[in-house]
Amino acid sequence: MLDLMFITNEEEMALEAESAGVDRIFIDLEIKGKYERQGHLDTHIANHRIEDISKIKTIIKKSQILVRINPFYEGTKNEVDECIRYGADILMLPMFTTNFEVEQFIKYVDGRATVCLLLETSQAFVRINQILSINGIDEIHLGLNDLHLSLGLDFMFELLSEGIVEYLGNLIQKKNIKFGFGGIARIGEGDVPAELILGEHYRLGSQMAILSRSFRSNKSSEINVPIDINSEVKKVRDVENNIKTWSNDKVISNCQLVKEKVREIAKRRIKK
Repeated sequence: MLDLMFITNEEEMALEAESAGVDRIFIDLEIKGKYERQGHLDTHIANHRIEDISKIKTIIKKSQILVRINPFYEGTKNEVDECIRYGADILMLPMFTTNFEVEQFIKYVDGRATVCLLLETSQAFVRINQILSINGIDEIHLGLNDLHLSLGLDFMFELLSEGIVEYLGNLIQKKNIKFGFGGIARIGEGDVPAELILGEHYRLGSQMAILSRSFRSNKSSEINVPIDINSEVKKVRDVENNIKTWSNDKVISNCQLVKEKVREIAKRRIKK
């Protein structure tokens, strides 16, 4: 089953997510440059603080704490040390562009936490073979939102439909590095329905996905109805179990349907 990640710094919500079977509680400390990149989009920009790591760590029993730090800068070593001191199990480096940044990040972590790279820049994409030659990378997650912006595309799932995720995923997995990509909406929702995207996770060997903010609020409803995380995560797991029974023909037809839907959406956005 996929390792599911849920972004929150709220204690009650973290407990609910853990109870629902979420594998990782995601504390998001990234703020440097994020508004400039994504402020014009309908995306969530967190206001988490480093103290939230220990706050959540003390109440959960099974889930791991994943912390996304800021892009590499002169304070990265101190940020890494502080996150580990507060109890981070996994540290995620976003927006890296060079071998040097990755090498230094791994050096700073020094085996004290799992090293997760968030590949989301065109520079990292082009340099992927160099980056994969570096020892000490445990995981690589493909950040489709920022990567599609970096490449000047019109829809983030073009990276999936046009084979870029598959290309990167194959390279990463050949190095025996854990690989995941993007996020998933609630079952039955999303510009491309979540169940179709889940089919692609399985076809490509992905092992991780971030649960979108649709798991915390009912955006489509005029009434603010609380989301039952337990029920929604169960729907994801049910779809995963169903996908495991698919024939090869079904896997291929799902892939083709994703391509058609993504290209249709991208075409509409290009016209705008």
